[in-house]
Amino acid sequence: MPEQVQKLGVRELRQRKQTGERIVSVTAYDAQMARLVDEAGVDFILVGDSLGMTMLGYKTTIPVTMEDCLRHTAAVVRGARRAMVVGDMPFLTCHLGPEEALRQAARFLQEAGADGVKVEGGVEMAPTIRRMVQAGIPVMGHVGLLPQAVLAEGGYRVHGRTPEDADAVFADAVAVAEAGAFAVVLEGVTSSLAQRVTEALAVPTIGIGAGPRCDGQIQVLHDLLGLFEDFVPRHTKRYAELGAAVRQAIGAYGEDVRAGRFPGKEQSFS
Repeated sequence: MPEQVQKLGVRELRQRKQTGERIVSVTAYDAQMARLVDEAGVDFILVGDSLGMTMLGYKTTIPVTMEDCLRHTAAVVRGARRAMVVGDMPFLTCHLGPEEALRQAARFLQEAGADGVKVEGGVEMAPTIRRMVQAGIPVMGHVGLLPQAVLAEGGYRVHGRTPEDADAVFADAVAVAEAGAFAVVLEGVTSSLAQRVTEALAVPTIGIGAGPRCDGQIQVLHDLLGLFEDFVPRHTKRYAELGAAVRQAIGAYGEDVRAGRFPGKEQSFS
C-alpha cells in the first residue's frame, strides 16, 4: 500500500502566519507536474486560469472556461498527495450573483476534488466569498492586479503607487479577509503596500510581484522553469531553462532518426 501522507489544509496554512514560516506555492496544470512539485515540498498548488496562456495558447486568461479549469484541476488533484490544491474561478463565474458563484465553486470540490477555490476581486466580491465560506467552501482571495480585468484596465500595471490606489487595494484585502477568505493573494502591488496589508491581516498573504514581506509566495511554474518564453515578468526568477533543454533533446532525437541511429538494438525486440 502507498505510504500515507499528511495533506496540508487551511488550518496548516493559517498556522504558518502565526509561526512565521513562509508559505511556498506554484501553479500546476497536469498530474505529472503536480506530482513533481508536490514531492518538492510546495505547500499548495494553484490551478490558475493562467493555464490559458501556459497550456492553451491564449493571450489572456479571459477565454478560459469552467470546463477547462475543472479538467486541469482534477488532473492536478490526481498528482498531488501532500499539497493543498486550489482551483481558480475563471472569468465571469463569480459575477452573476452569490448563488450562481456558489454553484460553480461547488463543482471544484465535487467534480474535481479540489481543496478550495480562488476568487479575484475585493470589496465587491466580499458577499460572494462570505456565501461560499458559509456553505463550507474554503476561499482564497485575490486583490491588486486582477488578470481577469486586464481588458477593462487597459493592460497590466502595478497597484498602490498613489495613496488613493493603495487605500483601495488595502480596503479590498480587508474586505476579503473579513468575508472569511483563508488567505489573500496580492498581485502586482508595491512592496510597501504588501507589507502594510500583511501586517494588518490575520490571514496569510501570498505575493506574486508584491515584494518580500508577504507571508508566502506564488509563481507560475512555467516561468520558474523557463518553459514560457513569450514574456518574462519582472517578478519572476528563472531556476531552469527547460524550454532550451526540450528543444535540444527533441533536436537530438530528430538527428538520430534521420541518421538511422534510433531505434537501435537496445530499443528493438527480437
